[in-house]
Amino acid sequence: MTSKPIIVVAGATGSQGGGMVTALLEDPQQRFAVRAITRDPQSPAAQALAARGVEVVQADFTDPTTLKTAFAGADGAFLVTNFWAHLSAAQETQEIANLAEAAASAKLSHVVWSTLEDTRDLLPVSDPRMPVLQDSYNVPHFDAKGEGNRLFTEAGVPTTFLNTTYYFQGFVGAFAPRRAEDGVVTLTLPFEPGKRLAGVDVDDIGRTAFALLAAGDTYVGRTVSLAGDHLTGADYAEIIGEVIGETVRFEAVPYDTFRALPIPAAEEIANMFQYYGDFDDQFTGARDLDELRLLNPALRDFRTWATAHAEALKAAIS
Repeated sequence: MTSKPIIVVAGATGSQGGGMVTALLEDPQQRFAVRAITRDPQSPAAQALAARGVEVVQADFTDPTTLKTAFAGADGAFLVTNFWAHLSAAQETQEIANLAEAAASAKLSHVVWSTLEDTRDLLPVSDPRMPVLQDSYNVPHFDAKGEGNRLFTEAGVPTTFLNTTYYFQGFVGAFAPRRAEDGVVTLTLPFEPGKRLAGVDVDDIGRTAFALLAAGDTYVGRTVSLAGDHLTGADYAEIIGEVIGETVRFEAVPYDTFRALPIPAAEEIANMFQYYGDFDDQFTGARDLDELRLLNPALRDFRTWATAHAEALKAAIS
């Protein structure tokens, strides 16, 4: 049995949790042991973690008993929920409650909770500028997490609230540039020209969370709002173009046009981008890049990320 403090990592086979596992394993001082929780320890992704020396434990966010068992004996945790697995704010809220209860039961000394702002703090649902979703939310995957912050506080869990943001990885995924009919590569986003989009390399979520845990109780009870860069749509397009060696233009899609598209969660995504744009000063302004780089010196700006992913950016263009 390890004598090192054990850090439980939720979502360890996903993007955020996977980055956290890597940050813990790559710590030159090897200060922590890693316990990954997953619904299926026999999955290839879970087995790959085990091969790296990670303790893999079965647990389900919807089953409090399994969570309490998985957290037993641990010192701290990195916790994140996946709204996109079910698209239900109600289910996400219940999962957050279960995680907070399990963390409290295990008497964890420090939890880093990967969360997002509750958009209703700035935009009441009575405001007509965007549709209300799932009865009482503007952006359910933001609002449920932000609302869930209090569950950790009320349970007495020593918590750092890590506000995340748009992943740079979206530019090689759902929001990859496409070649338009006129042959010009075009970055199309439901985002206003001139507004800044705070973005981050998803791996920096793990690196920053690791830094928060490694700092002991310095950040307990505090909120850290994360980004790696603050750029306009045109800025993102220009940098992608420089990296791939081809002109890339930015094309803004009106929010209502995007909401009407026949794609899953179109309203949710449009509301998210509208929140980013309408509250640029508050959302982006909360993310002090200089301060963040003192905490996480490896924090990547977009040009650095794009240069490292040049081939993936080229391959994503169709």
